[in-house]
Amino acid sequence: MKRVFISAMFIVAATVSTMSYAANECSGKYIVGPIETIHVKDLDMDFKARIDTGANTTSINAYDLHVVDGNNNPANNKESWHENLGKMISFKTANAQGQEETHTGKIIKISKIRNAQGVERRYAVVMDLIWNGKSHAIPVNLRDRKQLEYKLLIGRNWLDGKYLVDVSKKDNDD
Repeated sequence: MKRVFISAMFIVAATVSTMSYAANECSGKYIVGPIETIHVKDLDMDFKARIDTGANTTSINAYDLHVVDGNNNPANNKESWHENLGKMISFKTANAQGQEETHTGKIIKISKIRNAQGVERRYAVVMDLIWNGKSHAIPVNLRDRKQLEYKLLIGRNWLDGKYLVDVSKKDNDD
C-alpha cells in the first residue's frame, strides 16, 4: 500500500510540475494573474499591467491631452464633454521603464468614473492590447497614472468572456 501511495505521489508531482499557465485554460478561457505584461500595439510598448476585476474599463497612463480642433477645457458637465465625441485626441504616455510615446486616436466615448478621489470624466480611444500573442482592440480610458505603480490597468472590458484571473499566478509563469 505504501508503494502505491508513493508511486501515485510521484505521478501527481510530475503532472503538476509540467503544467504551464500559457497552455492552461478553463472552460475555454485563458488564465491570467493579477499582474501581466501587456503589449500595446498602437504604441509598440510593453506595460506591466494590473488586472482589476473591479474596473469596468481598461485605463492607460495619459497626459498632455489635446483634443484636435475641439474644446480642450470642457466644463464639468456631460454636454460640454460630449462636444468632443468623435474628434481626435493626442496624448503622451509612458510605461514604468520610462519609454514615452505620443499617440493620436479618435474619442469613441466619454465615461463618468466614480473612484476614491470622487467623480471624474475621461475620454476613451480604441487600442489594441496583446497578451501572449492574443490581440484584442478595446476602449481604453485616458487617465494620468504617472504617480501610480501600474501605468496600465486592465478592466473587465478586456477580461470579459476570454480570461479568468488566478491571483496566485505570477507574470513569468506564462
